[in-house]
Amino acid sequence: MSEWTPSTWRALPAEQQPEWPDEHALEQALKTLSTLPPLVFAGEARALRAALAQVAAGKAFLLQAGDCSESFNDFTADSIRDKLKVILQMAVVLTYGTGTPVVKLGRIAGQFAKPRSAPYEVVNGVQIPSFRGHMVHDDAPTPEARRPDPSRLIAAYHQSASTLNLLRAFTKGGFADLSQVHMWNQQFVASSRQGQRYEAIAGEIDRALRFMAACGIDLRAEESLHQVDFYTSHEALVLGYEEALTRRDSLTGAWYDTSAHLLWVGDRTRQPEGAHVNFLSGVGNPVAAKLGPEATAEDVLALCRILDPGREPGRLTLIARLGAGRVERLLPPLQEAVRAAGHPVVWVCDPMHANTFMSDGGRKTRRLDDVLAEISGFFSACRVTGSWPGGVHVELTGDSVTECLGGAEEIVEDDLELRYTTTCDPRLNARQSLDLAFQVAELLRAG
Repeated sequence: MSEWTPSTWRALPAEQQPEWPDEHALEQALKTLSTLPPLVFAGEARALRAALAQVAAGKAFLLQAGDCSESFNDFTADSIRDKLKVILQMAVVLTYGTGTPVVKLGRIAGQFAKPRSAPYEVVNGVQIPSFRGHMVHDDAPTPEARRPDPSRLIAAYHQSASTLNLLRAFTKGGFADLSQVHMWNQQFVASSRQGQRYEAIAGEIDRALRFMAACGIDLRAEESLHQVDFYTSHEALVLGYEEALTRRDSLTGAWYDTSAHLLWVGDRTRQPEGAHVNFLSGVGNPVAAKLGPEATAEDVLALCRILDPGREPGRLTLIARLGAGRVERLLPPLQEAVRAAGHPVVWVCDPMHANTFMSDGGRKTRRLDDVLAEISGFFSACRVTGSWPGGVHVELTGDSVTECLGGAEEIVEDDLELRYTTTCDPRLNARQSLDLAFQVAELLRAG
């Protein structure tokens, strides 16, 4: 660790990296990025780490949610606000329903790159590079659009900066005030059964606030009622971008990746001897690793040794994406091995990625029932091992999309064509996200 630098990863095998056709243009883009201001600050990353330590201790719950892959084409204040609305609604349902503080972490302001299972895909009989996110190239299905363009790295930085500005304004400037709890319920959600359940909670919160005010409590002085702490995260996939935004903290002398508060390594890039794990090993941010069905106890312990050598609460989050039919069997051996090794990790369930399939019409989709079943199995596995079910990691949008099947709207395969707008994987819409939040609240109460 004493020899680690932000560029150490370059000597190691790096999976899932774009094949940039113009090395000089890439070098210039990375040089420009290295001179730009940080997107987040080391102190904020340390605050998230402290909050995650509370999750690891069983005293809080992590809600990590946002887009599968952020888009350059769908970037508006309304889309950011609506996504935040859904996350705030879910957090209210979880907090009110369980009495447990919720750490709010977005897949936002940096989630512009995606790993792919195959380097190429065939569209209309033509083989073209697979879409790897707008940070790399465009999603249009042509060879020209899929040519990696380093200037997109800088565009991703600027869109992340604008997104963070809006998020900070919304969460600290009055929009996240608990008195606005009704305003977060979007019209197309409010008419649903779960939207009505949410309105009932909002009404009870209103009455509680009026009661406290009547008792003489100065609600204006209670900062936590008027603003929330909201953090950002993304997969640290394009390592040149992450390196360029890594800076040494002037207070502690430690390195921090200032592209986000938390970075994670995916199931396809979590090789202990690989470049991605090496990169995350040296930054002071809280970090995470995703674990797919092939992960063994030995794999997980190797990650723990590298990413959490000091066994520090809040440093490492392990995100299980095992599948609805496998989680109860595969998760307990991993949890028991980590506990025996003394690593105080946060255990989180990603119920989305191992439950994806192709519809008859050729659309990637997920069944909400499978998503909820994996969450239920995750909680069951945690009860068996005595582990705290620390959180959920979901892909969602504030838009009224039809990308995942089921839910209160009873979306079926024929509906997928109606509003299928994701650039990569299918996301839950706002109604389905509330379904999930109520289910998780019930599981937490039962535990």
